[in-house]
Parts: sequence; C-alpha cells; structure tokens
Amino acid sequence: MIVIKVGGSEGVNLDAVCADVAELVGRGERLVLVHGGSYLTNEVATALGHPPQFITSPSGYTSRLTDRRTLEIFEMVYCGQVNKGIVERLQARGINAIGLAGIDGKLWQGPRKEAIRAVENGKTLVIRDNLTGKVEEVNVDLLNSLLDAGYVPVLTPPALSYKGEAMNVDGDRAAAMTANALQAATLLILSNVPGVLRDFPDEASLIRRIDVSEIEMVAQEYAQGRMRIKLLGAQEALAGGVEQVVIGDARGDNPILRALAGEGTIVSGQQVPELA
Repeated sequence: MIVIKVGGSEGVNLDAVCADVAELVGRGERLVLVHGGSYLTNEVATALGHPPQFITSPSGYTSRLTDRRTLEIFEMVYCGQVNKGIVERLQARGINAIGLAGIDGKLWQGPRKEAIRAVENGKTLVIRDNLTGKVEEVNVDLLNSLLDAGYVPVLTPPALSYKGEAMNVDGDRAAAMTANALQAATLLILSNVPGVLRDFPDEASLIRRIDVSEIEMVAQEYAQGRMRIKLLGAQEALAGGVEQVVIGDARGDNPILRALAGEGTIVSGQQVPELA
C-alpha cells in the first residue's frame, strides 16, 4: 500500500504524476493519491480581490490564514479544478479514479482550532475565527471499499471538524494520517524541490537520508518554509507505523517511480551516517 501526496506548488508535473499512478496501478499496486493546490489558489484568490495571507506559528510553521471567503476559494480550486483535473488525467489513462474532499463521507475528521497563535513583527498574536484544524480520524472503511472495488481515490482538503464545519488542514499531515490508517508501507511527499536541502535553494545540497531521531534537528537547522511541515508529516507517519517516507521531486518525468527508487530524501527509523 502506497500513499502519495503531491503538492500544489508551481512546476509540479501532474501529467507525469498521473502517468506513474497508471503505471503502478497496472502492476497491481494499491494506492491513494492526496493533492494540494496552493499555487493556483493563490492566483485565483488574488484575481478575485481576496489575496492570500500567511501566518507563522511561534514554533516556526507557516500556514494559510483561512477565513470563510478564503475557504470558499480554496474549495473552488482544490475540490474543483485541481481535483477534477487529476481525475480526468487518470481516466484518460484507463484508471477509474474517484475524487473526494475530506468532508465527503466524513473522510477526514478532527478538531478545528478555536484560536491560534501567530508571530508578527516579533509579537505573538491570538487569531480567532480561523477555519483551520487537523486530521485525527480517517474513514478507513470508505477508502477500503473504494480500493476493493477497483477505484483509485484522489483526496484533497478541506476536512470536517467534529462540529460539522469544513476546515483547512495541512495536506502533508492529512496524507500521513491516511497512510497510518491504511497501514501503508510507504508515504511519498512530492513537491517542486528534490527533497530536504541543507543549503536552500541549492539543489546540490540535498540531504539524502534522515533518521527519525534527527527530524527535529533537520527541521530547525535546514528546512525552509513548508518543508518543516513536510518533515512533521514524515515524523507522524513513521510514528504511526509507516516504514519509510520519501520527500521527493514532482517536477520532470516519472516523479513517483523516481521517489520509489530512493531519489529524494528518505526518512526512516534506521540509523544512517550522513547527519550523525
């Protein structure tokens, strides 16, 4: 079982991602695809006169500030254009994909954050009415019923709060929870960089292996921007029983096959010498 998370950054090659999914399904592989759509969402939000705002938590994690209008735009892009675009690509390749948001069938559920803290100009602020949360429960029965019937689930935020509200959640962490729930052996987290870089943005500084015990150190010393969230997702996946996580590159040809071959940053529970 493989769970694949493909980001929504500029440069991601969705055609190549879908070609690899078709290749793996043709070999009999069981998989779930989770996707983002941040770059296109930013463009659409700006064009609609509601440009994106981002906040940084006291622990250094960056996230989207999500009010009701932002969530509506988010749903329009993630659940509409991006999700159905991926489903169309897979159907064209003979793969019977089905697109679902986390709110569908209570696929992803968890608590909404009633208040969050953000750091701005050195000051810590408390922000309320922010429609964000995290995934704690995955509807495994729904996913397994789809997989058993021969469908390839294509999943995207938002998730559903325990109070029945749509809420923005981080896709990498949602993918990690999905991998744990499905007892997947491998989680791939693909974006528009080759992996974790020791000296961002120098792609020659790729860190090829990270032990689970080194994740927090690497996140603090090397990871930039959203890469910290990806490492957190990797940490949560490994803690939940996933054997290995590969943070890889969704640009170019064969992004999934390359990641499965070990191209990228491999994060596992085995001690490795590179950062020891």
